[in-house]
Amino acid sequence: MKSSRILSVISAIFATLIISGCANSDAPAKYVFLFIGDGMGTSHVDVTESYLSYKAGVLGGEQLLMTTFPVFGTATNYSANSRVTDSSAAGTAIACGEKTNNSWLGVDPNEVPLESVASVLKKEYDYKVAVISNVPVNHATPASFYGHNRSRHANYEILKEIPESGFEYFAGAGMMSFAGSRWKPERNISEYLEENGYNVVWGKEELAEAIANNDKIVFGQIYNKDVEPKNYDNTGVKPEGDANLAEMVQGALDLFGDKDPFFMAIEGGEIDWAGHSNKVMPTVMGVIDMDNAIRKAYDFYLAHPDETLIIVTADHETGGIALGDKYNVKWEVFEQSWNENGQSNNLSGEENAALNKAGLIGWTTGDHTGGAVPVYAVGKGAEKFGGRIDNTDIKNKILGR
Repeated sequence: MKSSRILSVISAIFATLIISGCANSDAPAKYVFLFIGDGMGTSHVDVTESYLSYKAGVLGGEQLLMTTFPVFGTATNYSANSRVTDSSAAGTAIACGEKTNNSWLGVDPNEVPLESVASVLKKEYDYKVAVISNVPVNHATPASFYGHNRSRHANYEILKEIPESGFEYFAGAGMMSFAGSRWKPERNISEYLEENGYNVVWGKEELAEAIANNDKIVFGQIYNKDVEPKNYDNTGVKPEGDANLAEMVQGALDLFGDKDPFFMAIEGGEIDWAGHSNKVMPTVMGVIDMDNAIRKAYDFYLAHPDETLIIVTADHETGGIALGDKYNVKWEVFEQSWNENGQSNNLSGEENAALNKAGLIGWTTGDHTGGAVPVYAVGKGAEKFGGRIDNTDIKNKILGR
């Protein structure tokens, strides 16, 4: 009888330990990096790896870092009112776990505000949060993690939501409608942000100073200070003093360290703009730029492999790019245009179309397409992202729910 009771107690303790271990395994990773290649379909990845293989002098086999991750899946991305989503609806689905209408941001189809995965991690788990992009920080995809509006184009109002989020680090090309619009002029948003606890800094030198002071930061590029950011597909080369995507990620890592848990939402937004223009080299360089930023996260993962999760996906595909025909892509044609024509941006529409034809690259549209997008993952909980999922699944998979 006595031995039976002892065995029962031991069994109960053992069961409790098992349950506790399972619960712990489902908890969010301590460090989470969510990369979103805006407009990056699997074809964009294929085209970029074709270019890398060309540079290596082989027909194929060269890989981006993201495609070496052990888990691969796809995510469907239709919106609440369209088979082909836009960035705000897809960004909302990824960030908030619910479908909404195209052009709507951070609210459901009934205009009820939604809570993003970043906000949940901040409020319920005390994570530090970074929202990073190489296009404006209040553009649709990054804004999905903190903004709430029926219109993604309410740029000034979206910026005013930054202090409400409490997030520690925002970084991008600059800010759209930083002084309202010509129909409704407002005071410079920098003043509002400064009054509400943020250090608004421009360029790498000011960013380093703000990080050293452990400030809450809103970072923009020098060339976009107090002007509307433009030329989002001008990838690859930045003016002196400005930061590329990898450097903006490193800034967040320098600010956060590894003592406290953190979440970073990082958008490679230049891929989308290059896709809208059907420009091959800016598309390739946009993917490479994001992959270089992923390497910063991966180096951190190697130092913290049991506590870090990295997810790479896209909001939608842009352009419907296709990798050549029965002959090899003529990458030398694209490289020549990249070097001699201001990163392909000085080409007229007809010249760009002729360049694509000569280089054996095809495009089906200048807009978004409705295909599923890739998902790559590594680290704690990465196995949840394999196979076919929907973009609304990503939030709860990160949260372990």
